[in-house]
Formats: sequence, structure tokens, C-alpha cells
Amino acid sequence: MGKQIRVLVTGAGGFIGHHLVNRLRDEGHWVRGVDLKIPEYESTRANEFEMLDLRKYDSCLLATRGQIDHVYNLAADMGGIGYISASLAEIAKNNILINTHMLEAARLNCITRFLFSSSACVYAGYKQRNADITPLREEDAYPADPEAGYGWEKLFTEELCRYYQRDYRLDTRIIRFHNVYGPLGTYEGGKEKAPAAISRKVALARDGDEIEVWGDGKQTRSFMYIEDCIEGLVRLMASTYHEPLNLGLSTMTSVDGLVDSVMAIAGKRLVKRYDLTKPQGVRGRNSDNSRLSQVLGWEPWVSLEAGLEVTYRWIERELRNADRVRVPSTSQAA
Repeated sequence: MGKQIRVLVTGAGGFIGHHLVNRLRDEGHWVRGVDLKIPEYESTRANEFEMLDLRKYDSCLLATRGQIDHVYNLAADMGGIGYISASLAEIAKNNILINTHMLEAARLNCITRFLFSSSACVYAGYKQRNADITPLREEDAYPADPEAGYGWEKLFTEELCRYYQRDYRLDTRIIRFHNVYGPLGTYEGGKEKAPAAISRKVALARDGDEIEVWGDGKQTRSFMYIEDCIEGLVRLMASTYHEPLNLGLSTMTSVDGLVDSVMAIAGKRLVKRYDLTKPQGVRGRNSDNSRLSQVLGWEPWVSLEAGLEVTYRWIERELRNADRVRVPSTSQAA
């Protein structure tokens, strides 16, 4: 174990932030977690956990006080495609306030290193019109045409990190997440991502039932398991790389393929009912990990099938404990 580092994780009450706090504590670091909410499914292991609204500048100054070395800025107003398509002004406003205030507070409180969590939503829409997409390289974010609201504010903050690096010598990192999933993540309520939403629908359905699928099922994505996400975050923070970097599984699947994988895990045969009126996002998106592999000497490796097995079992168990799964799946013994 190396030298203990004092770390601030914003968004520590959320899915990725909670897992990151656990990893950093396992490595022996001192961690302050900050969020508007506490973790939903487990108690936090942070040395300190503070409920702060990081849209407010004074809260950001408070969060970064006390000789913090590293900041993982994961705090964000975000969710699945349905949510980010419907709340453009609110999301853009909230996240620009969080990120701008956090960067300035980090500068004033002499933070050593600052990591910003960006998103694959920054990528140009005109490069994502086909399901059989060429994997996106980091430079494919320009000429700019990101997703409305969420994508634009992420791209703007990437530039702001560059400016703080250049003008103030704040040592920044920028990571672009590609669809992170896993246990302890939101699985209902409107902010859940596709793997969790599909897992919930399949778990609640009885064998032979019909389930709703947003779109025609042919849209494609890559999905990264949470353990790979955390490994990539820790490796990037330890590196000397300052430019935006993809973090995602390079294996692409269709929404139909995602549904089929979850049904196979559950041991159920269900009928898909496609709803073309629901938000679908871009037609295809996949991560080119060439630069990630070069910079970090590593790339995500957990297969979708292996990650979904753990994720589905956890969601099914949560629903069963809430007495919402009336008929157990045939393979429930896992």
C-alpha cells in the first residue's frame, strides 16, 4: 500500500460514487463523501459524509476544505435516456453550476488533482446515426454536435477543465463514461439505465408475459460493468494524462441482445412489445479503447453476460425482498 491520500468524492451517495468510496477505503485512503443524498442500498464507508448542495459555491468551498489531495467530481444531475431527454434546462443548469463551482473551489483550496466525470453523450450525433457504428475515438467529439442539455454541459466542462489546467495549473483528468451498470444502481423511478430497467421488467414478469422495449430493439450500445469503471477511474487518477479519455467496454450489443441476455439469465421466455414513441437516443454508440489501452495499459474486460448475471440477481433479490416478485424465476437458486 502506498501513501495515504485524502480524497473527496462528490456524488458519493450515487451508484458510481458509492462503489468508488469503497474501493478507495479498501486501499487505505481517507475519504470524504459529499452528496444531496445518502447511498440508497448500503451505508457509506466514507470517513466523513456530508450532505451538501454543490450547486452552491459556498458548499463547494466547504467540500474541498482541509487539505484534500484528490477530487473525483462525480456529482451530476443525470439518469437514463428518458430523463435526460425531458429535462434539458434543469440538467444543464444544475451540472454547469456544480462543475464550475467545484473547479473554482478546488483551485482556491489548492487541490492537487481533479478528475471530471464526462460522458459518451459528448460525441457528435452525426457520427452515431447507424446501429453498426464505427467505435468512437476521443477526437470524434468535434466538430461538436453532442446530445442536447446533458451532452453540451459535459463538453463545456471538458473545455473548462482544459482552461483551468492551462491558466491555473490545476492538474485535471477527464473521463468519458460509456453506460455503466451493476448492483447498487438505480433500477426504477425514471433515472435508471437500460440494463437495470430491463432487469427490473424481466424480474417482475412471469414466464410468457409481454414486456415493453423502448425503440425497435436494433439500437446499439456498449455497457461497462461497475468494477471496470472503478478500476479505470483509479488508474486514470494515478496517471499523468490530461486529455479526455474513453472508459467503456469495446463490445457492442443491440437492445434486443441486451433483453435476450437478461431473459436467458432469468430463465424466462417473454414477448417483446416495441414502443417507438419512447426516447431512444442515438442509433449506435461504441467505445474505441485504443487510447485508453495505450495510456493506462489496461481496458475494461468484464463481459456483458457476466456483469448482467450479478446485476440481474441483485435487482431480482431487491424486488423479491419487497414482495414484488410473486413467482420466483426457475433459476433463482443462484
